[in-house]
Formats: sequence, structure tokens, C-alpha cells
Amino acid sequence: MKTEYKPLSIYIHIPFCVRKCLYCDFLSAPAGEKEKEDYLECLTEEIRREAVYYKKYEVQTVFIGGGTPSLVSALWMERILQVVYDNYKMADEREITIEVNPGTVSLDKLQAYYHMGINRLSIGLQSAQDNELKLLGRIHTAADFFRTYENAVKSGFNNINVDLMSAIPSQTVDSYKETLYKVLSLKPQPAHISAYSLIIEEGTPFYENTPELPDEETDRLMYKITDDILEENGYHRYEISNYAKPGYECRHNKVYWKRGDYAGFGIGAASLVNNVRFGNTGDIRTYINRIASGGNCNPEGIRCPGNGIRENIQKLSVKEQMEEYMFLGLRLTEGISCRDFYHTFGVKIDKIYGEVIKKLERQGLLLCKADETGDMRIALSEFGLDVSNVVMAEFLLE
Repeated sequence: MKTEYKPLSIYIHIPFCVRKCLYCDFLSAPAGEKEKEDYLECLTEEIRREAVYYKKYEVQTVFIGGGTPSLVSALWMERILQVVYDNYKMADEREITIEVNPGTVSLDKLQAYYHMGINRLSIGLQSAQDNELKLLGRIHTAADFFRTYENAVKSGFNNINVDLMSAIPSQTVDSYKETLYKVLSLKPQPAHISAYSLIIEEGTPFYENTPELPDEETDRLMYKITDDILEENGYHRYEISNYAKPGYECRHNKVYWKRGDYAGFGIGAASLVNNVRFGNTGDIRTYINRIASGGNCNPEGIRCPGNGIRENIQKLSVKEQMEEYMFLGLRLTEGISCRDFYHTFGVKIDKIYGEVIKKLERQGLLLCKADETGDMRIALSEFGLDVSNVVMAEFLLE
């Protein structure tokens, strides 16, 4: 009898960078060679050790993020992936993504990535204007990006994402449009574009000394321009900040928004397995020491993978699952399936959220319509996408 496997996604965190960008609140920092080696040894050990918990799963996607994963040598990256291949059942049609920053990856390294099974790149451009990159604290120039992109195509990659940022210091509507058109002039055009506004986060240099930024009206105009120009060039907006050519939506990120099971490895990495959320310690020395000691940890009596590095383990209640289902699922432009809600929770969505949905529909923030199968779908309207955080808050249950 054929074994039925559950789908699983894997996230692998590489926390190293050349230097911290001025807006960055991600778990990343420069590190010495000894600390990098110790961390990567423990990371591969964690991936290997945790495999016992996922024997009934098949890995559909892998995402290697950071930090700057492309700072790690190709040999180390191959070793990390080989541990995944050797210890987890891998889907035949899998998506394996690595984040790369221009100026940290050569043609040889990109070719090595391609041959080790990585089939999707996410390149952090942010802006094609050198003065704007400098103000953000980025280490690369626009020329570095275009060279990296050209080398990626030479290496065989046809699934490439480009990250763009709007509402950044000194940026104007014209300079932002110029960045968009420069990216769209690439041959071939990127399969995927992530476009998001700068958010000033606590704990960053920008938070302590906030630079002059475009006003809210300019920010919203850039947002609209992104949508219009990318649509004209054959991109489909499938999530609040993400656009793709047909067939190139990011499968890994959709797992997050649809609340699929995913396992995170490395410091600060988050996981969701069987409606249990848990994360790893964000302290690199704690992580290295506890992995090296081989300790085991299972706080609060909740059964989930644990080896002394877990924090914030939370068994989600049905109420919490419903809330997440709504405010994560509504990030997707395809919206929420009423049929899937019923199959997941055994209750019709109207019984839980009927009044909220009617109110938001009257306000023009939600659209409710049947798809080609007759399933009712609830999605954010164009206005709702503009004020999505306000809409999401309405789905928190008392």
C-alpha cells in the first residue's frame, strides 16, 4: 500500500551579514569565521537530529534565508542541503530558494547553487539608485545587482525574485518608477517581484535617528504605481506585496499564508507543526551550546520537536487557529475559501464571522463572490488591500 505523506516546508536561517542595514530588524549580524563554523556545524546537526519527527512528511519547499546566506561558502551550502536530502523525504517537484545579496555571490557560486538543486533565487536589490542604496546602508551598487542577475541567468536560473522597496529616504515617484523600469528591462524579466514599503522598526538605527521619508500620499502613489506597471508587464498580484508571472508564485511563502506545516532550523527560526507554534532561541551562543550538549527540552508538556533550543511553544486553540486562518489567508488576493473553512473547523464561516464580513463588505473593504466551482470566496477589495492591517484586526475573536 502506498504511504500517504503530509506536506512539509523547511526554513533554514543563516544569520550572518557583512554589516547590518540601517532599517534591518532581522536576526542577523556580522560574525567571525570561528563563530560561523560553530554555528553551521550545529545547524546541520539540528536538521539531522530533528528528522526523526518528520518521517511521515514529504518536503515540498525549502527556503534558505537570513541574514545573507550567500556569504556562506558553496561547500557549506552543499553540505547543509545534503543533510536535508539524506534525512528527509523530498518531493520530486520541490522548490528550493536561497536569498542572495549582490556583491556576495560570484558566477561560480551561482553555478554551484544550481547544480546542488537550488532552483529559485531571491535577490535583494531594494533600489536601482546608488544614492538610495547608500542611504539604506546597503553594501552593493545597482551595477552589482545587474551583474548578479546576469550571472544567475547564465547559471541556468529561470525562477528569480527581485526585492524592491518604496518610501525610502530621498526617493521620489520618478526615481521609484525608474527603478521599476530598470528591473523590467532585465532579460529575461524576473519571474517574481516582491515590492514593499519601508517600515521603521524599533531597535534599528533608523528608529533612533529617523531620516526624512516620502510623505504618506507619495507612499500610496508608489504603491499604486507598482500595481499598475507590473500588471502592464504581465505580473499577477497574488499577495499584498508579491507579484508573479504565471506559474511562478512563491510556493514556500504560500505555505505560511495558508497555515501549512513548516519546520524552521537555526537561531530565531519559527515552526508550525500540527497547530503547535514554536521557535528557536535567538541567541547564537545559547543555540550553539545547547545543540552541542545534545540536551532535550519539552516545556509545558506539549509534545513537539525539542532539543533545548525551543522557546515560546504554544498549542493553538481553535479560536486562535480561526483568527490565523483569516488574517493570514486574506493576505492572498485569492482570499478565503468558505468551503475550506468548513472542512477545517467543522463550522460555517458565517456562524463565526458573519457579522464582521457583512460590515466590511458594506464598507467596501471585502469582496464576497463564488468561484468557478461554486465555492464562496472572501477577499480584500482594492481599498481593503490599502488598509489591510485595519481589516485583519476585525477578525480577532473576543
